[in-house]
Amino acid sequence: MARSRLTPERESELYGAVLELLREVGYDALTMDAVAARTHSSKATLYRQWGSKPELVAKAMRHNKPIKLTEIDTGTLRGDFQAIMELTDDCQMEKDTALMRGLAQAVHANPDLHQALRELLIEPEMSNLRETLDRAVARGEISADNPALKYVPHMIIGAFVARPLIDDQPIDHAFIIDYVNAVVLPSLGV
Repeated sequence: MARSRLTPERESELYGAVLELLREVGYDALTMDAVAARTHSSKATLYRQWGSKPELVAKAMRHNKPIKLTEIDTGTLRGDFQAIMELTDDCQMEKDTALMRGLAQAVHANPDLHQALRELLIEPEMSNLRETLDRAVARGEISADNPALKYVPHMIIGAFVARPLIDDQPIDHAFIIDYVNAVVLPSLGV
């Protein structure tokens, strides 16, 4: 069945409502009925457009990242990371981190959510990050055989998980910039 196209504005509005509801009630309590009520749309429209709750959530998360990392090319890896970090403010970073923490718990009980997030959010992000790192290798900033290269996503995600646990502090620009400069870039030999 062909999906009727929503306007980009309407799609953006729906995704915003999904993220808002996710923050309010969490993934398990999020229902298509609640999304339909919040967005003044029908449940049938939501299912026709997105097929399932996991797909809708994953696409809403993806939509929340409007800039592709690969669109950023400052000429240096340090500059690229700096530009990437400037795309969001501390408040948005804290909200996104809380959202990801909630979803990280939900994936354990919802393999379909895990699959949708992997396909629609995680794999594209990892691919974009690899492309950014590959450019740094091509420019000679990083050695192609640097063993830390394959762990960059783990280091970055680890910072987002560890900061609230270890320091009882939210993620903010100052921390992430310091972390990238003190840990990620030196491990890559930059």
